[in-house]
Amino acid sequence: MKKIIITGGSGRFGKVIQKTKSKFKILFPKSNELDILNEKKIKKYLQDNKPHYLIHLAGLSRPMEIHNKNIKKSIDLNIIGTANITKACAEKKIKLIYFSTSYVYPGSKGNYKETDPLLPVNNYAWSKLGGESSVQMYKNSLIIRACMTERPFVHAKAFANVKASFAYHDEIVSFLFKILNKTGIVNIGGKGQFIYNFAKKDNKNVKKIYLSKKSKIGMPFDSTINLSKLKRYLNK
Repeated sequence: MKKIIITGGSGRFGKVIQKTKSKFKILFPKSNELDILNEKKIKKYLQDNKPHYLIHLAGLSRPMEIHNKNIKKSIDLNIIGTANITKACAEKKIKLIYFSTSYVYPGSKGNYKETDPLLPVNNYAWSKLGGESSVQMYKNSLIIRACMTERPFVHAKAFANVKASFAYHDEIVSFLFKILNKTGIVNIGGKGQFIYNFAKKDNKNVKKIYLSKKSKIGMPFDSTINLSKLKRYLNK
């Protein structure tokens, strides 16, 4: 049975993975066991457990404002922490799977392919792209640019003029274990559509709102992603 270490297992997505049956032996180290800012602890945990794969989820996400208010924390956890994990995996020759975000794309035209130019729209996306930079240098790695959210949709309001390619966490998990041996970059998400239409399927009472072009919240109008590469992987 192959072994997987997952950092950030106590997060929203990590908790979904914990509930999922798998043919792998999966370890979810706590932050005091594997501190992504402590290179010695990272190396010791990897040496003691000798995984075949490491799925890197640990980092800083919500609230989105934190990436503006505390850039040090954002840089430490999402950029430096990811670089530390990458160095350790490279040293131990462990396959690394890194979860990035579809927000690294400009978010103006939609249907973004993995090879399209990048231009993050907010500090969160910049921090995730910073993490990508180190992972890109390690060839035995897979970068997943994900567009995912909790099931059911957690917000009472949803944008009716903003498009995204959301998929639920459990749907992303079903894709994840099928592509562990791939390398490079792959988009993962669901059907591109207005966020309101996505949310309405689970919550008939969700309220429709609109994003203003003058808004400063750092939300792209169309960050939909092209899933052709993912579909080819799954068909194989």
